[in-house]
Amino acid sequence: MSAEESERNSLPFEPNKKRQKPVKAKTQPIVKSQESNKKSQKQPPYTKEEMAVPEVVSQRMIRRVAAFCGIPTALGITTLVVSYLLVSYADIQLPPIAVLLVNMGLFGIGVIGITYGVLSASWDVDRPGSLLGVGEFTTNWGRMVEGWRETRKKNV
Repeated sequence: MSAEESERNSLPFEPNKKRQKPVKAKTQPIVKSQESNKKSQKQPPYTKEEMAVPEVVSQRMIRRVAAFCGIPTALGITTLVVSYLLVSYADIQLPPIAVLLVNMGLFGIGVIGITYGVLSASWDVDRPGSLLGVGEFTTNWGRMVEGWRETRKKNV
């Protein structure tokens, strides 16, 4: 893959991978002026604009998190209320462990839904993605794993 193809396939908020490292300055004399102190301070490798997630992508992620996390969480709360009403007013005896397991399962799915909501959103500004986002999830998961591997290589 050429550098041009790589740039075309990258996301707008992904930092460029071929950024030049700043040249280290030679040792300075012990007495420094204020100007030389300002120059010697390290600048962050990327600007805020380069690292920011575009508003369109951010809103897409929020909608997906609300759906994939909100629905199971609302169902978990609803089962608590329904089980209470059944036990209190309908004299139906539900095993407490069953109520606990159902609620833990629904709340657990809600927690997993947060991650799935973010990773299943299309990170491409121009493409909204599919309804369930399975393809986007696999693409974004691959990007995340690749980032972890690069970070680990740099730290070793």
